Amino acid sequence: MRIQAAVVETRGGPFTIRDLDLEEPRPGEVLVKITAAGICHTDLSTRAIWPRLPMVFGHEGAGVVEAVGKEVTTVAPGDTVCLSYRSCGTCGQCASGHAAYCDAGINALNATGARTDGSTGLSREGEDVFGNFFGQSSFATHALAYESNTVKVPAGLSPALAAPLGCGVQTGAGTVLNVLQPDAGSSLVIFGTGAVGLSAVMAAVAKNCAVVAVDPVASRRSVARDLGAVAALDPAEVPDVAAAVRDVTSGGPHYAIDTTGQSAVISQAIAALRQRGTLALVGIGKSAEFDIMTVMTKGIQLRGVIEGDAEPQLFIPQLIKLHEQGRLPVEKLITPYPFSDIEEAARAAAAGEVIKPVLTLS
Repeated sequence: MRIQAAVVETRGGPFTIRDLDLEEPRPGEVLVKITAAGICHTDLSTRAIWPRLPMVFGHEGAGVVEAVGKEVTTVAPGDTVCLSYRSCGTCGQCASGHAAYCDAGINALNATGARTDGSTGLSREGEDVFGNFFGQSSFATHALAYESNTVKVPAGLSPALAAPLGCGVQTGAGTVLNVLQPDAGSSLVIFGTGAVGLSAVMAAVAKNCAVVAVDPVASRRSVARDLGAVAALDPAEVPDVAAAVRDVTSGGPHYAIDTTGQSAVISQAIAALRQRGTLALVGIGKSAEFDIMTVMTKGIQLRGVIEGDAEPQLFIPQLIKLHEQGRLPVEKLITPYPFSDIEEAARAAAAGEVIKPVLTLS
């Protein structure tokens, strides 16, 4: 079928809307008409280094199922769905509810630009166009997904609200609710309050935690306070960030989340934590240096987290329920853009002018 998609044709180049051809769904695939797609930092950072071009990104899709392969049983044409990351569904990690650590490898299933057999369902004038990003490539009018990353959601749920649940919101909220699982009354500091960090703020406030946000962007600190953070610190204006966090939390927070992936920030988080505190590493980075003796003598636990250690089929409905209760006001993070304005939405996101741009499609 003929579709339109935002194609990246050169490394670091713009999203350009092109006409493409999309295959019919294979036995285990789901064809989704996309009605909204969130733009995530991963889409922007990956297009700058992606080696296989041309490529269609997008991994926070929402839409309506148009067709399913013969092996698909959990969704049917007409279902309203949210798309997330892909997993194999059969390995030990998937069977134990930790699909984000699928034995097949999250990169192998989500970040090669093709199916596992090397094929791609997208083409232009007979030439392959790469896709299958997070098992979807949802910067398009239609996308091929899989049962493992297609989650049925209520038909009345706004597509613009549903879209970011599949990655950014799931990652931030899941880090709190699935991994740290803080007790009410405990304290938590979040370094970096983009969509992931602010989703963590919402989840921690929903658990009745005292939350401190650290971010250099004033507008994001303002949103953090509006969402219930007891303090929001500008690291550029605080001589010692760790000391300031310890002061606000009466000796240091019980938990910390780093969404930045920056070595210096991770060191600040470790220094801020109280004895036997836990640091969740969520931000993508290459390496970090920190004082091992501080980690040892304080009994700090370091925990890496992918996708909030969430099983989308179970966790996204929990997020929707929290939203219905008014405890996860995701709409406060969202700025909608028409699909045709994808490059402007990407620019605004990269500049920190908006928190979660969401593309809307008719």
